[in-house]
Amino acid sequence: MKRKIAILGATGSIGTQTLDVIAQHPDCFEVYALTARHQVDLLIRQARTFLPEVVVIANEQKYLQLKEALKDLPIKVWAGEDAICQVAQLAPVDIVLTAMVGYSGLKPTIAAIEAGKIIALANKETLVVAGDLITRLALENKAPVLPVDSEHSAIFQCLTGENSPIEKIILTASGGPFRKYRKEDLLHVTKNDALKHPNWSMGAKITIDSSSMMNKGFEMIEACWLFDVSPEQVQVLVHPQSIIHSMVQFRDSSVKAQLGLPDMRLPIQYALSYPDRLESSFPRLSFSDFNSLTFEAPDMEKFPHLSLAYQAMKQGGNMPCILNAANEIVVDAFLKDRINFLQMSRVIEQTMQQAEFIAQADYEIYVQTDQEARAIAQEIIGIKIFDK
Repeated sequence: MKRKIAILGATGSIGTQTLDVIAQHPDCFEVYALTARHQVDLLIRQARTFLPEVVVIANEQKYLQLKEALKDLPIKVWAGEDAICQVAQLAPVDIVLTAMVGYSGLKPTIAAIEAGKIIALANKETLVVAGDLITRLALENKAPVLPVDSEHSAIFQCLTGENSPIEKIILTASGGPFRKYRKEDLLHVTKNDALKHPNWSMGAKITIDSSSMMNKGFEMIEACWLFDVSPEQVQVLVHPQSIIHSMVQFRDSSVKAQLGLPDMRLPIQYALSYPDRLESSFPRLSFSDFNSLTFEAPDMEKFPHLSLAYQAMKQGGNMPCILNAANEIVVDAFLKDRINFLQMSRVIEQTMQQAEFIAQADYEIYVQTDQEARAIAQEIIGIKIFDK
């Protein structure tokens, strides 16, 4: 039987690539539901192409436009944040692919887990914000959480068939567009510079996170929850070619790696088809095209976001939630030219110092923490105290 897929965040980079995977395997997958936040025109085109049962636009002001554009088709049209959670729990849905950006993915992912769905997780912030809650709910509801990030998919593939405990995870990073910059050069980089990722085509928010290496810090936190390891067991290693997507070292000293060309469709397809591997038309890796694969340690002084992520995960509790909220605020401020590149980490660090730390948190605490941390970060940016 075809697996029915609900794509939360269908108009983003991961969502559109997921639809490409589904289009290549119409005998295996069926689009049951599509959701988007604002991009109603693209959502309309997707709906007319894939004919899902339900489409949802989170921005209720665009509901009438969506409804009118699809009135000739037998597609249910819903609107609002709560409707996204309802879609994630619809009985016919087999897999919920969560590709919403940032904190907004937390509530719908919880809804899908509580409904016992298979979760194809592309929204890393869900585990960053509330990893303990998500892992507990997944166990209680027997809801598999399959990673879609290329790095975590690589680790997952390396662990398939293994029964031995992990000694170390080696999480590879491209290094982003500023890998060869000196720290003083970063004072003058622009958002357009930061949005030019050397290897991957991604949305604006994740591309900025990659340029600051916060994305790798989030992936470290995500790896801790997905694979039940401590931060000390996750080593970040810069690998500019992005061919080795991550590695696992075992206690006998063996290291397994998963390799491939940079193409997000591969981990997306693996998550949707697991435990099977489907044929694909994706470009094949030819080792003759690469004279060398290189590695280097990340410069945490130049990229303090990564150090802050390790600090947050080691402290635990609601601190990663504070980290994520502050990061979302500074990324937005940087994209709007309100702060410069180096000031982002200063705002995050001061927010982590000022927000209330709570060692044991539940969902309501995470919601309150997110709101408090955002307000603190906004205040810091507004009065520019990070320059003092």
